[in-house]
Amino acid sequence: MRTLRTHPAAPPLGALAAGLAGAVYLWGTNPHQAGQWLPRCPFNAVTGLLCPACGGTRMTYDLMHGDVVAAFHDNALLLTLGVPAAAYFGGRWLVEGLRGRRYRPTLGKAGTAVVLGTAVAWAVVRNLVG
Repeated sequence: MRTLRTHPAAPPLGALAAGLAGAVYLWGTNPHQAGQWLPRCPFNAVTGLLCPACGGTRMTYDLMHGDVVAAFHDNALLLTLGVPAAAYFGGRWLVEGLRGRRYRPTLGKAGTAVVLGTAVAWAVVRNLVG
């Protein structure tokens, strides 16, 4: 017999709850203003360069407040590719968990190369263009 902790739906439901808690906090915390209590990108803190995900917190804040143009400006690639991918894989993870099945997607070597290559190219472009 499965316990609540070992049920396949527990991890995606826990991730959803944590995401909602973060969204509630972020709703009233404008990351565009200095002095907010939000984590800083470790890569940016050490190098001063933008990583592929830099701007994700600002993008999320802007999306929650209905400003899609500002969200696109914060991180265009994350908005156009990352958000739909996260929604698909997160939704799939949740649905499969609720059906009592574990969901473990695999990209394979080619998929991993595409994701890493896209991330590196985006990091280079956004640091060169500004």
